Amino acid sequence: MQHTCQRTRRLAATLVFLILATAALSGATKSEVATATPIQHLVVIFQENVSFDHYFATYPNALNPPGEPSFTSKADTPTVNGLAGALLTQNPNSAQPFRFSRLQQLTCDQQHDYTPEQRAVNGGLMDKFVEFTGRTRPTSPLCEFGLGKNVVMGYYDGNTATALWNYAQHFAMSDNFFETTFGPSTPGAVNLISGQTHGLDVVLDTGNLNTQVVDGTMIGNPRPALEDCLTGGKNLVTLTGRNIGDLLNEKGITWGWFHGGFRPTGRNPDGSAICGANHTTVGGFASFDYVPHHQPFQYYQQTANPHHLPPTSIDMIGQTDQAKHQYDLADFWDAARAGNLPAVSFIKAPSYQDGHSENSDPIDEQNFIVNTINALQQLPQWRQTAVIITYDDSDGWYDHVMPPIVNQSNTTADALTGAGSCGIASPGDYQGRCGYGPRLPLLVVSSWAKVNFVDHATTDQASILRLIEDNWNLGRIGDQSFDEKAGSMLNMVDFTQGHRAKRVFLDANTGLIETTGESDE
Repeated sequence: MQHTCQRTRRLAATLVFLILATAALSGATKSEVATATPIQHLVVIFQENVSFDHYFATYPNALNPPGEPSFTSKADTPTVNGLAGALLTQNPNSAQPFRFSRLQQLTCDQQHDYTPEQRAVNGGLMDKFVEFTGRTRPTSPLCEFGLGKNVVMGYYDGNTATALWNYAQHFAMSDNFFETTFGPSTPGAVNLISGQTHGLDVVLDTGNLNTQVVDGTMIGNPRPALEDCLTGGKNLVTLTGRNIGDLLNEKGITWGWFHGGFRPTGRNPDGSAICGANHTTVGGFASFDYVPHHQPFQYYQQTANPHHLPPTSIDMIGQTDQAKHQYDLADFWDAARAGNLPAVSFIKAPSYQDGHSENSDPIDEQNFIVNTINALQQLPQWRQTAVIITYDDSDGWYDHVMPPIVNQSNTTADALTGAGSCGIASPGDYQGRCGYGPRLPLLVVSSWAKVNFVDHATTDQASILRLIEDNWNLGRIGDQSFDEKAGSMLNMVDFTQGHRAKRVFLDANTGLIETTGESDE
């Protein structure tokens, strides 16, 4: 069965490659618009639930045991703020950090709610992860490998997160990028597109909404009310205010959120969508491809596509029609094949490839990321494209860096600096947005990226929002959006004449380099 899956993946990757190579030969592109930088196309690959230390704790040094893909860094590789010395052997947590082998793919989903994550930080001591974010599950085989809650201290190195380490070698990464606020997936996704988790309208409270919403602010994963493909219909909400889609629409800039499994597998008699696409991971966990609370635009009336209606034509992908810029992942590749790549594209893997513990794993995730970037590098638009790879939240996995607290909050859910406290909020500030939250991986893959570069500037998820706003001259969201506080990501790129990073093609299963292209001079 494993060999069959691998053959299927290789065939899928080959088909995508041939499709996009055809587009590259045709050279078909749509008219470009004025931008503040040479970047005409931004692709954000938005993955799930990984802290920085979980994937990059010992970068650039991998153990390289027999039987695992070997990683050796370049001699001039800069160091990152990772785990070394006493942090590895005399860590202040009640368990020591340890390395997961490449065979340990099925890991437990850790506790990563708003309050437990603050308690794990313990006022900056960073020493209560086992007690507050460590979690076990009754899976078979055991996803905690007999370690109990100590599993939260585990990390992978370049023998498993091989592709990401290789991208870091050839392009740019950050070791100081943070989730905008503490908490799970949906706040992270909403902060990416609006920088604002305040302003909820409650449609249905099934009894425990107070664990997901505080003082009108989203701190958990309430489900989007504007959505057909829900299971259980619990705690339904909508969001008011504006998001980046509104700003892009006002300027006529093409964009889309492309989510694996968004295309209905059928429809009910009333026309509502059925999202039945599903897959099983290499670890044996089965899940539906589409996860409604990972789709932030479905929370807003002005950008939601509740019935998952398709675009009216391939030429309309990225423009406003019945799809309202919400698409299946297949629509992205249809648009790319037609030379119709939107200016801004948010890419969401099907859940078995999104990196989320239990419903995904590092190897399935690597297959998705590598196949996506290999294909993007074949596009005629690659010279004007930047790809950002990052995550929605940390899953509660251990990370040793205390996040800078740029936004304070005083609600019953806060616990960073004492009961009900995340510093002292100013009068009039929206509550329930204690942040920044945990540190996350961030990489920029582009011919404009600085090569083998580590950025130490402080940035957060709203920095991506701000990059879009500034590059296309959109203005700000307003209403206390975090885009006003966000740091710049431009230190990770170099637009000077003569700088072009080479294309790098990796093996999707091993993450090892297959070929490198010439620079795009």
